[in-house]
Amino acid sequence: MKMPANSLLNQAPAVLNIGIDGFNDSISHNGGQVDHLGWRPPGNADPVLAWNLARLMDDPRIAAANQEVTQRIINSRPMWEDVALRADGVWSEMKGARLLLHAGPPVAWGDMCGPMHGAMIGAVLYEGWAKTPEKAQQMLERGEIAFGQCHDFQAVGPMTGIISPSMPLIQVRDATHGNVAYTNINEGIGRCLRFGANGPDVLQRLKWFEKVLAPVLKAAVRHNFDKTGGIDLKAIQSQALLMGDEVHSRNAASTSLFFMTLAVPLAAAQGRVPQDHIHQTLDFVAKTSQFFLNFSMVSCKAIMDAAHGVPFSSVVTAMARNGTETGLRISGLGQQWYTAKSDLPNGLYFPGFSQDDACPDIGDSAITETAGFGGCSFAASPALTLLAGGSVSDAVRYSQEMYEITVTKNPALSLPALDFAGAPCGIDVRKVLDTGIRPLVTTGIAHKKAGVGQIGAGVVRVPMACYVSAFEAMAQQFLKD
Repeated sequence: MKMPANSLLNQAPAVLNIGIDGFNDSISHNGGQVDHLGWRPPGNADPVLAWNLARLMDDPRIAAANQEVTQRIINSRPMWEDVALRADGVWSEMKGARLLLHAGPPVAWGDMCGPMHGAMIGAVLYEGWAKTPEKAQQMLERGEIAFGQCHDFQAVGPMTGIISPSMPLIQVRDATHGNVAYTNINEGIGRCLRFGANGPDVLQRLKWFEKVLAPVLKAAVRHNFDKTGGIDLKAIQSQALLMGDEVHSRNAASTSLFFMTLAVPLAAAQGRVPQDHIHQTLDFVAKTSQFFLNFSMVSCKAIMDAAHGVPFSSVVTAMARNGTETGLRISGLGQQWYTAKSDLPNGLYFPGFSQDDACPDIGDSAITETAGFGGCSFAASPALTLLAGGSVSDAVRYSQEMYEITVTKNPALSLPALDFAGAPCGIDVRKVLDTGIRPLVTTGIAHKKAGVGQIGAGVVRVPMACYVSAFEAMAQQFLKD
């Protein structure tokens, strides 16, 4: 008697693959259909961590703390209120001292990446502490220059994030909670200190910031301050989400809105500020599509500082990278950094460059993701996929993923592609470990050598090891038995 043929042997298989994706290619290359479920065991597959995670997932103390933290984020109102013409006029630690601030968690000179080395040398030259790059490097190697982290000074800086005593600072106050945050001024694209360039052209631009750009910006914001208490940055950010920005890697709309905000007070400043200086300032802003990035970053820093320091909270209040390591700070765990080696971004590279040329992820700009912008709001910026790679559906998926690892939605930040749902709000360490979903960061890609500059744009995931060490600290502090 002839046996019926087994259908499994006579047709291409349809497979659901769970977890490791190494089987997918062999199935699809042989005519099979494969759907991949990116699942991984909770607790990073560590039994002890998973048990502690189960004990803390429904902890009422953490739930109450996280509700308070996210309400602070939602209620915050970051206002640009001033420009400090010198950083050493803000921080007494810089007065008469040789101190440089940098992006990310602490890093020693010997462990710094190429762009950080180049930017440090440039800052020493800019301050006049040395006359040549060689002399500047010798001073840095001998420990004659002190280092600090921007975040420890209520500040943020893009890429290398270098802030030195003579640099002007953007000053922002959260009008709801009263805390103040600072950042430097965006240099534009090309050869910039933040990418490690330190030639005469870079230093000349920084001196122009001191003499022209910063005083004009100060005149504009102080004109508004007398009438409205400053310029509402969150209003610009939320409007930009409706216009195609995610307000991290893409700031075309937000910079345009910012330009409009500057124009009227600067028209009123004629006579008090040289007309040519006003023209130079508006020309620079108009030609620098990423000019608003620093304002977005300092706005988010003010928001997240207001959310920091709530006992028992598991919400991430800072993500920062120094080109060597990525670090986290957690609202309920004080000032400690939880670090891991930085990953290389994935994305599109400018002609002539590849991932072999890339510096590991760098900069304080991931503060925008902690506040709900950037990767959390990728769905708002379909145009960014043209630069960062992927498709519009990927952008939507990224934002949907972030809902899985956040506490709530922010009604002040609407995402049109998701039926105007609020942006993800409050990255929760516990949910990252429970789902295995690492937060996504939209980012520029810097060359690993100092001074080459930006060589692409893309996305990067925050290392899971950061979340593991943060959660282990939570378990030690929050679990008593």
